[in-house]
Amino acid sequence: MASCPTAFFCNHAATAAPWSSSRTGTRRSFCRRSSVKATINAKLDQKTSLQYKKLGDSDLVISEITLGTMTFGEQNTEKEAHEILSYAFENGINALDTAEAYPIPMKKETQGSTDRFISSWLKSQPRDKVILATKIAGYSEMASYLRDNATVLRVDAANIKESVEKSLKRLGTDYIDLIQIHWPDRYAPLFGAYSYDFSKWRPSVPFVEQLKAFQELIDEGKVRYIGVSNETSYGVMEFVHAAKVEGLPKIVSIQNSYSLLVRTRFEIDLVEVCHPKNYNIGLLAYSPLGGGSLTGKYIDINSEAAKKGRLNLFPGYMERYNKSIAREATIKYIETAKKHGLTPVQLALGFARDRPFVTSSIVGATSVNQLKEDIDAFLLTERPLPPEVVADIEDIFKRYKDPTIL
Repeated sequence: MASCPTAFFCNHAATAAPWSSSRTGTRRSFCRRSSVKATINAKLDQKTSLQYKKLGDSDLVISEITLGTMTFGEQNTEKEAHEILSYAFENGINALDTAEAYPIPMKKETQGSTDRFISSWLKSQPRDKVILATKIAGYSEMASYLRDNATVLRVDAANIKESVEKSLKRLGTDYIDLIQIHWPDRYAPLFGAYSYDFSKWRPSVPFVEQLKAFQELIDEGKVRYIGVSNETSYGVMEFVHAAKVEGLPKIVSIQNSYSLLVRTRFEIDLVEVCHPKNYNIGLLAYSPLGGGSLTGKYIDINSEAAKKGRLNLFPGYMERYNKSIAREATIKYIETAKKHGLTPVQLALGFARDRPFVTSSIVGATSVNQLKEDIDAFLLTERPLPPEVVADIEDIFKRYKDPTIL
């Protein structure tokens, strides 16, 4: 799985930033209505409310939880998806994350179902109150079905345009708030792979070409902001440099895996690159619960929760969480949570919530009850986590640095 990004990969009220839009032909212009502060829930400063942050140097003010939707159309029916979406937005979440490749696991037969479920829900919602993020697939020799006439997916101008046009149609909207490159066009170690294989280098689409394609879509009013996902420091810096030199749109976000079990890749150098005082790239942390493993439900592999979990439902999915020493580390984190009177979910999500470089945590749920537990973990867990809890987390981290590495 680590060598093939298209086999399986992980996930994936206050208002959105205050914009109104007017449309002429294929062009859209966005105008400020009032100050950003005026649109945010009055309870913003209370510890019992979700917090909101600006995403990078964009004008998007995003909730600290983004709803992940990759189960819609595979593990969730349309009705269930609508219930989850409504509960999320009624309880302060103002952003949702989808992708042209969803639902997961990727299959031609179900591809696009996630977007269509979102579309039918969006019809009853004020569009400008929803921050809609989606993703264009990166290089793939296995997912050509995403395009009308392709044998290999690339992140070039033609693919970018076709991807966005199809996403707009499926989602039933005329603009996307944030479009992200799901994984790079060039070779990079992905989805649990941690070492760079020199032999896998391949020619890739120039960064400038990719940004020029996005510029056209922004000019047409079809896209507001752009971001990257599963990216490295090299990729972030090249995108930012190309934008600066060529006068092209700058990426505002990066969607990478980050949790108690997956830390070092971001903390070692991406955190410096993305720092607000450097390139100001907002982290949208996916899998803050480690694909569900940090809930503890997979400790007993014969439990009902484990049997219904994705790691068992889909053979080969996220093997880095169940074919590594991640289980040992998870047991330690569960013990720490219990020691401090917390649930495993409260510990894991509280940790991600408190990291200064995390703009929003992408949280998926297959039921309203799961989502409620996740939101409550943000709202009801002491903010920030007490120093003694953080100290215990760091003690475990010293012994189990990124235990998902295979």
